[in-house]
Amino acid sequence: MSRPDPRQEHYVAPVATRSVAVDVVRIDPKPSNLWLDAWRDLRSRPLFWISVVFAVLIIVVALFPGLFTNVPPNNGYQLAKSNGGPEAGHPLGFTRQGCDVYSRVIWGTRTSVVVGVLATLISTVIGIVMGAFAGFYGGWLDSLLSRVGDIFFTIPYIIAGVVVMSVMPVRNEFVLAFAIGGFAWAATARIMRAEVLRVKQADFVMGAEALGVSRFKTLLYHVLPNAMAPVIVVATLSLGTAIVAESVLSFLGVGLGGSIMSWGNDISQAQTSIRTAPMALFWPSLALTITVLAFITLGELLRDAVDPKARAQR
Repeated sequence: MSRPDPRQEHYVAPVATRSVAVDVVRIDPKPSNLWLDAWRDLRSRPLFWISVVFAVLIIVVALFPGLFTNVPPNNGYQLAKSNGGPEAGHPLGFTRQGCDVYSRVIWGTRTSVVVGVLATLISTVIGIVMGAFAGFYGGWLDSLLSRVGDIFFTIPYIIAGVVVMSVMPVRNEFVLAFAIGGFAWAATARIMRAEVLRVKQADFVMGAEALGVSRFKTLLYHVLPNAMAPVIVVATLSLGTAIVAESVLSFLGVGLGGSIMSWGNDISQAQTSIRTAPMALFWPSLALTITVLAFITLGELLRDAVDPKARAQR
């Protein structure tokens, strides 16, 4: 049997091969984080843009009421036009005292928004401080601050506001904001404490402490920025409730004085003429409803957007 000649060419059938990458990390071309994911979710929802438009309009009216009306809100008290209907230059008619309803609604926006924002800032700051220290340091400080929070949580801030404003010799936006925000921080503190307890177990917190960073700086620069998302959502929702609280206290006669433009004051004064001139009560009530609905809807949408589970269920 002869041996094959090694110089003879052999035919080799072509084999289709495919290179497979092993242990290749897939990199998303679009960077992502909590707020970026929330923005991508929010911008695709029409209700978000509707709420933003109303919220921005309300803020602009509160900051620059003179752009929307040149009629004085007291209007010289034209008693001859008491409970009068709409006319040229006065599209919403007149109150019982002869004041322009449209002008009072516009100028009342500033009072409600200012009190709501100040009260929200006060309650949010107190809640962040109390909840952050309680959750991060723990021990006896956590027990003490938590019990203080439980005490304030059981006090309805509307009733507390009635008591505070009844004994205060001066009534203005700042006093009313402190009366509301000073008793409405307990819910924010609870949420902040829970988030701090979650974040402080993260590896980057342990790494910061291993590098010798003080506990207070670790709390301030590493824990708080990563625990603020739920608090921002709660603050947005609290803004609407604070505006309602201001109107309720003014309606009850323990809020701002009658000389200050306020939707609550206008609703309180118009209730005596609801049968003969219901529109004087309707317009400030409608303005209050739209404002509160805009901020609460914005807060609800923001809460769903920063929650990955809620986004996955939609």
